[in-house]
Amino acid sequence: MSDREPFAELLAPRFFPGWAELLLPRIEARLQDGSHGDWPRWRALVQNLPDVAPSAVDFAADTVSLGRDGDCDRIARQAIEAALRRLHPWRKGPYDIHGIFIDTEWRSDLKWRRLEGAIAPLAGRRVLDVGCGNGYHAWRMLGAGAKSVIGIDPTLLSVAQFLAVRHFAGDWPVAVLPLGIEDFPAETRAFDTVFSMGVLYHRRSPFDHLAELKGCLRPGGELVLETLVVEGEAGQVLVPEGRYAQMRNVWFVPSPPTLLSWLARAGFRQARLIDVSPTTIQEQRSTGWMRFQSLADFLDPDDPSRTVEGHPAPRRAIFLAEAL
Repeated sequence: MSDREPFAELLAPRFFPGWAELLLPRIEARLQDGSHGDWPRWRALVQNLPDVAPSAVDFAADTVSLGRDGDCDRIARQAIEAALRRLHPWRKGPYDIHGIFIDTEWRSDLKWRRLEGAIAPLAGRRVLDVGCGNGYHAWRMLGAGAKSVIGIDPTLLSVAQFLAVRHFAGDWPVAVLPLGIEDFPAETRAFDTVFSMGVLYHRRSPFDHLAELKGCLRPGGELVLETLVVEGEAGQVLVPEGRYAQMRNVWFVPSPPTLLSWLARAGFRQARLIDVSPTTIQEQRSTGWMRFQSLADFLDPDDPSRTVEGHPAPRRAIFLAEAL
């Protein structure tokens, strides 16, 4: 199997007409740049997963569920679990695959609950999910009625996890591709809804990122933007020196009024804030499926309102805006 073959299958013309010709050369270049030597091992692991068809799937529940306990015997289930654990760490979820509960680092369902009632209904919409991780939210978007979902994330382990989940889910109009937003064709204006969740603060230029997102939206399409924020008035921005909550690549953490002004300046209209929530150790934590340090280790043990570096503890906000 060539590097492009699994992604050519994902971009089947019946689901994503015209996208294979546009994206496959970019994907092939990404996979051949030698950036991750584990990709062949992960790809082989996914290829060798047992074939067990699910008796039922549920993309609308908090836990994305594929199949039931009775769909396979104990030996097959043990083989599936052993293979999935070799794709450690699992960051986004949760999932249940044939009775195997993948308790991921993030309770990503909590973020979905905060936004699902406020966004434009996804029924019949073409959706792009930027920085999608292993695709948990892409499955939830499909469960909310999206016509098709393309997720992009340059982290190859996340892509391998998506391919493992899809192996058991079957053939659906959802794809996670090993691309960053900078690899995605500019000014496609092809999507009804674009999500960017947990990405903006990792970008050296937030205005460039907002322009890239706007270029993917059709006129009148909706941006769903989730990012770290700090409390403060318009114009206030935290620019961490060194790390933020042990993350190396956090560049800009604006106040909500500041980000609303950025959205307006970037050419969006009707920008509005729909939620601000502190990130808790119940939402982000170490588990048996993500055994590394997590949020509890990144907060000041004497003052959990601060990070170990002395910055305000993580607060995340969700914004909606329309493309002109």
